[in-house]
Amino acid sequence: MKTGNILAALFFFCVITASAQKKISLSELPAPAITFLEKHFPNKEITEVKKDREDGEKGFEVILAGDIEVEFWKDGSWREIDGNDKPIPTEFINQSIVDYVRKNYPKEKITHIDYGHKDVDVDLTNNIDLEFTKEGKFIKVD
Repeated sequence: MKTGNILAALFFFCVITASAQKKISLSELPAPAITFLEKHFPNKEITEVKKDREDGEKGFEVILAGDIEVEFWKDGSWREIDGNDKPIPTEFINQSIVDYVRKNYPKEKITHIDYGHKDVDVDLTNNIDLEFTKEGKFIKVD
């Protein structure tokens, strides 16, 4: 009986995981997401595009060459960019956040940014994690 319960739980987990991410074509992304990728990552090959459901939120995940991950809300606006410890472009980041990093960590680059519901988390090349308001006001170092 225990084996049956374990198998049922494993099957349920696989079904949930499979429905959380589904591979799609680039043309299925919302237009703002495609424009964002063309503008900020013009020389990066797109290796994978998925519909994504994270924490109950529908959206999209795009994997670029060099292990860069870009996540979008369902409307196509960006929500997270992860350079996997490599610097990412900053043109789309709130200027006050970019200025704060340049002033207080002049030798460091932004490697990850997560635009959440309440705040913005920023990771630097020296593994420091900064937290800002959505308006770009510094909150704390994590």
